[in-house]
Amino acid sequence: MSDAAQPTAAEVRAAAEAVKAALDRHLAAVENRTGDDDPAVYAAFNDLAAAAEAYDERLYDRYDEVTPFEIPGAEDSLPPYAGPAQPTALSVLIRRDYAVAEPQRLLAQAQRIADAERDDETPGAAAAVGSSVHAAVGVLFGEYEPDEIASRHKEFGLDEGDSTLWVAAADELPEPGEWLSTPFDQADPSRVICRFDVSAVFDEDELYEEDPSGRSHELP
Repeated sequence: MSDAAQPTAAEVRAAAEAVKAALDRHLAAVENRTGDDDPAVYAAFNDLAAAAEAYDERLYDRYDEVTPFEIPGAEDSLPPYAGPAQPTALSVLIRRDYAVAEPQRLLAQAQRIADAERDDETPGAAAAVGSSVHAAVGVLFGEYEPDEIASRHKEFGLDEGDSTLWVAAADELPEPGEWLSTPFDQADPSRVICRFDVSAVFDEDELYEEDPSGRSHELP
């Protein structure tokens, strides 16, 4: 960048003051929020993100220095929305990762389910579990809904990893059975209306950003 295009020291200072003011507004919004989806918190978060980005750019352009923090934006995770303005159908895509932290606990829970099924006159259910974690996982997910497993994962000997939920626009509802053989092949990030991510990298905070397209992202 040429010297003529560089911000002045005063402009860098003004950008720093804007970050301080945005921090105060964000804290005030959080302290006075009316619920998990308070639009004032969203607005304050976006203002803080914009102020921090402007300061970071001016600091780098003027002094070749950077800030020690980074607030990811919508453009970091999704392309611009290219779906219909008024979707007539939706696809919900969910991924949740788990580590099998306590195999014996998982096996015991699956065996309990199999025993109950055997008591209900299902011959051979108990033998289907044995010492196989593979079989135990099939029994567990065959008995419980994914949301219940997510809420009780410790009980089943599982540790949570990252998870994400995408809500994507579709032109029309597919025919029954049309995509069952390849359910995730047609996932198109440019048609995602909103997404919600949970990860240890977010330090378990629960702040959300809404970008101009209306898509939401869980952010640190």
